[in-house]
Amino acid sequence: MDEIVQVSITDWHLFLEIISVDFDVYVPEKINQHIDYKIYNSNGQFIKYNRALPVTPLKFFFLPVKENVVINSLIHNKKLIIGVPACDLKGLELLDEIYQDEKFPDPKYKENRLNTILIGTDCHETRENCHCTTYGVEPYPVINADAILVHLDGNLLITVKTPKGEELIRQCGLKVPVGKPLPEMLELAEARRSATRAMLKQQNQYLPDYASTGDLIRDSGHEIWEKHAQTCVSCGACATICPTCTCFLLIDRPDFDKVRQLDACQYPGFEKIAAGGDPLNKKPVRFKNRYMCKYVWKPERFSATACTGCGRCIDSCIGNINKNKIFIEMMQSLKNS
Repeated sequence: MDEIVQVSITDWHLFLEIISVDFDVYVPEKINQHIDYKIYNSNGQFIKYNRALPVTPLKFFFLPVKENVVINSLIHNKKLIIGVPACDLKGLELLDEIYQDEKFPDPKYKENRLNTILIGTDCHETRENCHCTTYGVEPYPVINADAILVHLDGNLLITVKTPKGEELIRQCGLKVPVGKPLPEMLELAEARRSATRAMLKQQNQYLPDYASTGDLIRDSGHEIWEKHAQTCVSCGACATICPTCTCFLLIDRPDFDKVRQLDACQYPGFEKIAAGGDPLNKKPVRFKNRYMCKYVWKPERFSATACTGCGRCIDSCIGNINKNKIFIEMMQSLKNS
């Protein structure tokens, strides 16, 4: 498939206004100092294309923080989500493997996925804690996007990846002018990709890769977790904002309602049982548990990567815990031993 079209940004915004009758259209906008998704409001000047990392992880569109899993969801609108970074699209690989398992599929998750069109975007910048390429994730979409969007000099290059993306661009061509991309635009897009790759390689040159990190964590002693858990306040921000963490509670309510609510392994009492036992009662043990899950246990169970290098867990940590610095410290300690 991979057809590439070019459309002016003015015509694209006109198309978004037209299609917003049938879809909830989410676009990346700058809110204070951050980028996050907002419903399109017929004013494209606030959209920020090719910016790294919306605050909201993509998983919340498919696994909301709180959701009644028995309510009739046919009333839900279809969604068009624009500007999804590659790290979040990569995170869907693990979510799909878990929630679309052939033996135990989650119908709610499947419905949310089917009713959503995802337009990924290249990152033309990096944030301080971005480290996707260290874990084998490119700074541009490779999987799970229905189309890929790049903004260059007042025009958009849109690469079609799936039948859903093909139909969207077909509809776009019926409403506004859509043409073939100019060769110089394609060259510029590739140059931007190379530049972003180089920036990420430079800023993460000392960080171990995904598999090596798993080995370091598996072989680590208690002391390093005791040391870095001191500033952890057990708020759970790192897990709840992670694009691949999906632990939840299932709460029974009157009239046979069942509510799925996001949970986090960093909350005190996460593994507490009725008899009072709690294997994660001690904070350093609970702190290490999350990294064991992401880098050791998940790779043993699933083929998809459990950390995509988005860096949100570092950005959101109230205790200023930087997992990348912990892993570099582990690696340096190993070399010095």
